[in-house]
Amino acid sequence: MIHHVAVTGSTNDDMMALVRDGAPEGTWLRADRQESGRGRQGRPWISPPGNLYASTLVRRMAGDPPAPSLAMVAAVALDELLQAWLGPDRLLIKWPNDLLADSAKISGILLEGADRAVVVGIGVNLAYHPEGIDRPATSLAALGLSPPDPGDFLADLAAVFAAWLARWRGEGLGVVLARWQARAHPPGTALSVRAPDGAIDGLYDGLDADGALRLRTADGCIHLVHAGDVFLL
Repeated sequence: MIHHVAVTGSTNDDMMALVRDGAPEGTWLRADRQESGRGRQGRPWISPPGNLYASTLVRRMAGDPPAPSLAMVAAVALDELLQAWLGPDRLLIKWPNDLLADSAKISGILLEGADRAVVVGIGVNLAYHPEGIDRPATSLAALGLSPPDPGDFLADLAAVFAAWLARWRGEGLGVVLARWQARAHPPGTALSVRAPDGAIDGLYDGLDADGALRLRTADGCIHLVHAGDVFLL
């Protein structure tokens, strides 16, 4: 079920309230505009009309893969859908869940927990993109494409996300990680990670079994990164 509102503070906050009210898995909420949208680490998410601002929820079951890996489920689902507009060669997944189009960020994914549920927030720059931020950003419109209606885009995304969620739950995390790595920057790509305990540079060495980033530093050591901002060098 997809709910729609014209304006809200944050679709993630609204979805948290729906979780507490007993909303079932698969519920989605989309807003035309957010007044207090946010990205990872509390960064503001600029939310003009014309883009996608939506959240859904996953109710965790016994035996499910780790909850943080739902960010990768969302990333591979979104990548699959955006290929219909951009094709595979213009898209790249950057750890853990950013999608880059022509090397610029086109979407963001934010996970938040509530009881045994995980709220998955997804923003996609369809018609507009922010400028003057700390990394390049783009939109389908800026890439020369006619942007889809956000409601139509979400209907397609909800179906693709549900299919990948079923594989994550039924086949295990490995199938998601394999797809993620096939769509990410190749091994040996130079990365800079701004982690909670400091910055570190190295070469991408794939993913650990739980989805952590493997970073090979100049001394040959492998550092496992579970949280942080990643920049392509």
